[in-house]
Amino acid sequence: MKIQQIRNATLIIEYAGKKFLIDPFLADKDKYPAFSQSANQNKTSPWVSLPISIDKIINVDAVIVTHLHLDHFDDAAKEALPKDIKMFAQNKEEAEEIRKFGFQDVDYLREDGTYFGDIKLMKTKGQHGIGEKVVKWFHDFGMSEVVSGVVFNHMNEKALYIAGDTVWCDEVQEAIESHKPEIIVLNAGDAQIIDDLSIIMGKKDVYEVYKAAPNATIIASHLEAVNHATLSREELKSFLSENDISSNVLVPDDGEAYTF
Repeated sequence: MKIQQIRNATLIIEYAGKKFLIDPFLADKDKYPAFSQSANQNKTSPWVSLPISIDKIINVDAVIVTHLHLDHFDDAAKEALPKDIKMFAQNKEEAEEIRKFGFQDVDYLREDGTYFGDIKLMKTKGQHGIGEKVVKWFHDFGMSEVVSGVVFNHMNEKALYIAGDTVWCDEVQEAIESHKPEIIVLNAGDAQIIDDLSIIMGKKDVYEVYKAAPNATIIASHLEAVNHATLSREELKSFLSENDISSNVLVPDDGEAYTF
C-alpha cells in the first residue's frame, strides 16, 4: 500500500495493485474566493499549488468522491478526468449528480461493501460538524452536510480507513470498532465556519482517534490548502510531540508518500 498526500484532501492510494484518486481538488492556486462566513476571509483557495502535474494525478484506475463539496471535487477535476474512468460516489443521489458531468461509469459506496475487482470498499458515516448552525451554513450555500468515509479491504493488504470530512463522533468510533483499521487517514485541518465551529477534525479530534485506535498508523490530511483551515502542520506536530504520539500520527507535506 502506498499513500501519497497531494493537496487538501486529495490523495493517491495504491492498494492491492490498483491506483485510486481520492477527492480530486485540482484548481490552480488562488482560483476560488474564500468560502463565505468562514475563517480567514482574506485568503483564497487553494492557497498552494499542486505538488505534481495533473496528468500524473489523474493517471489512476478509479476515483472516489467522498462528497461533492468544491474542495473535494471541483471544476478542474471534472474537466481533467477522463469521462470513462471508474467513479465512486457516496450514495445514489451523488452518483447521479456525477453522471450529469458526463461521467459514464459511476457507482456508489455501500456500507456492506462495493467491489472494485477484488478490493472491497465499505462506506462509513461521519458528521461534517455538529449542530443546527452547521447544517444551516451548508444549506444556506446550497450544500449538503451529508458526508462519508471509506474502508479498503483486501486479503493481501492492511485495512485502510479514510474518515473523510468529519469531526470526532460516534460514527467514527463505530467505524474504528467495526473495521479495526490498521491505517487511518484523517482530514485534520480544523476548518472553521461561523462562530468558530469546526467542520473537520482538529488536534483534539486526532487525539481521540489515537485513543480509539492506539495501534493504528494515523495520517493527517486536509491541511494548509483552503481558506477556512485553521490548524497548521507545525501546530499539529507540536501537539503530537507534547502528547508523545508523534510516532503514531504522520503529518505529510504535499507530495509526500508513505508505503505500508
